[in-house]
Amino acid sequence: MRIYLAGYTCCENYLQKELNLVPYLLESFYTLKKTKKLKIIKNIKKEKFLLDSGAFTFMNSYKGKINWDKYIEDYANFINEYDIKYFFELDIDNIIGIKEVERLRNKLEILSGKKCIPVWHKSRGLEYWKKTCKEYDYIAIGGIVTKEIKATEYDIFIPLLKIAKENNCKVHGLGFTRVPLLKKYHFYSVDSTAWLSGSRFGTLHQFNNKRIESKKIKGKRIKDYKEINKFNLEQWIKFQNYADKYL
Repeated sequence: MRIYLAGYTCCENYLQKELNLVPYLLESFYTLKKTKKLKIIKNIKKEKFLLDSGAFTFMNSYKGKINWDKYIEDYANFINEYDIKYFFELDIDNIIGIKEVERLRNKLEILSGKKCIPVWHKSRGLEYWKKTCKEYDYIAIGGIVTKEIKATEYDIFIPLLKIAKENNCKVHGLGFTRVPLLKKYHFYSVDSTAWLSGSRFGTLHQFNNKRIESKKIKGKRIKDYKEINKFNLEQWIKFQNYADKYL
């Protein structure tokens, strides 16, 4: 299983050396466009990088009417300029509706000359999942972070993954960070920002044989968040390498 570490640009200035050792990275178009931190994506191998559209972040930060066609055009230009292999569609069904999402997906694929990674949501239904698995070789499941799919409903992944496997289709679990459940649900890939929880929440991560263990720093002030993030990143790299071979 490929575990992509997301949100790396916030640490790129002081973790450049360590980030160059990360097997798989994910970042959003919106963030990269805003921060101009493009050194890593220029150097990383194409199959080891995932690009998210950043549409939700853009919506929450933009005031006024959004021109999604212009956003798609800019997104496609970025994909072409940096020769991005894997990139997600704009999965904003609840904002503009599935038909408009499909239109923008088609436009993105025409402009980039590549197939994107469609993002299935529960609202699209099982038949839509089956259809997408037949049409694409890499798709994603969304709505995990937003709890559209609740933890009590995670077993829905089992039949979905079975259908995908029957169609030789790889599945990415967007924001699926439940590390103890990675062995139960056999995604091809997932992504996580959990490695950044050290500076945010005072959490230390330790790779212990086959898993990542976490503990809170109690009774101590977090004085050097950079050192904490560096330590946690090193542990997650170990876990990534383990997952790549054994999960």
